[in-house]
Amino acid sequence: MQDRASFINGIRDVFLQEDVLCALSRMAVEETGMGNYEDKLIKNRVAALKTPGIEDLTTSAVSGDGGLTLIEYSAFGVIGSITPTTNPTETIINNSIGMLAAGNTVVFSPHPRSRKVSLYAVELINNKLAQLGAPANMVVTVTKPSIDNTNVLINDPRINMLVATGGPAIVKTVMSSGKKAIGAGAGNPPAVVDETADIEKAARDIIKGCSFDNNLPCVAEKEVIVVNQVADYLIHCMKKSGAYLLCDKKLSQQLQSLVLNEKGTGPNTAFVGKDARYILQQLGIQVGDDIKVILIEAEKTHPFVVHELMMPVLPVVRVDNVDEAIELAVKVEHGNRHTAVMHSTNVEKLTKMARLIQTTIFVKNGPSYAGLGVGGEGHATFTIAGPTGEGLTSARSFARRRRCVMVEALNIR
Repeated sequence: MQDRASFINGIRDVFLQEDVLCALSRMAVEETGMGNYEDKLIKNRVAALKTPGIEDLTTSAVSGDGGLTLIEYSAFGVIGSITPTTNPTETIINNSIGMLAAGNTVVFSPHPRSRKVSLYAVELINNKLAQLGAPANMVVTVTKPSIDNTNVLINDPRINMLVATGGPAIVKTVMSSGKKAIGAGAGNPPAVVDETADIEKAARDIIKGCSFDNNLPCVAEKEVIVVNQVADYLIHCMKKSGAYLLCDKKLSQQLQSLVLNEKGTGPNTAFVGKDARYILQQLGIQVGDDIKVILIEAEKTHPFVVHELMMPVLPVVRVDNVDEAIELAVKVEHGNRHTAVMHSTNVEKLTKMARLIQTTIFVKNGPSYAGLGVGGEGHATFTIAGPTGEGLTSARSFARRRRCVMVEALNIR
């Protein structure tokens, strides 16, 4: 265990070097064309700082007249980890620390659009592990990422466990592999605001969360559902906090045609992770760098409401009361069990929403990214396993629970 701790501390040290953080964050933006440099710095730093190591692997014991039983966490073996283009290096840092802490080795299959920066992150890890005298090839990667090579990884008999951080298709693939699988899939996080909320703070938090890395994190606010009584003031405050309200119906329709795919069933990938200013420029609207989010008032069934866009375009839906807001939030979250946000001081309604929506992360009165450990308590992860139930993964998620039993002995009570 001490070797593992040494290796993990070494990895943390590498990625907490300011020049490395800056290089990784800049490379990710340049290669993928998504997100923004400043927020990727935050994400990479929190992955290195707040991913649990061996301290997550607690031993438990049961003793009685029958003897002593120890329950400990043990390695799975070789893990195949499929990483996304939205959080490429963050996921590699996070998974490497957690998986090595549990005693595994890992083979990464990065998204083809983030190949260079992903390979660079793995190279940095391996160089540090070699300096520390670690066995060779504890962390390796597919050098030419593709669907075919990912399928080879999935079906390789030497892979004991699969972890997929990405969209529904890849999660479904690993879950049907016949191997132990952790699937971290898509979300469509609603943010509910009721009449008891601190509206000014709610507005600031929603804009901060929605604009974080240009809305790439699956935890980020994707739609706002607000009680009509406070809707006008919330929109006013969001505009003061860096939002641009698109009021013109013709422009709203142009925006819809621009950022949705041809079928209108999801995002146009050319605009995923782009900043609000760039998207508005395509509509002939010039704004300053202070504009972080595009607001549009929408009906409950609007495609911006029901489909995850992963860009700073935020639909606002008015409802008559908080119960209607909660009901709609549950509906548009689609049972992903990912993330939801609520701004309210009504404990009864906060509790009601938490119980009904059943998300892995439920943030009360804060920006969504607080659920990742950014400005909130708790460990960090970039593999949030709603579909398979592990939740916010950590070292213990990548380990087997094993029982060691000594019969009629070692009980000293």
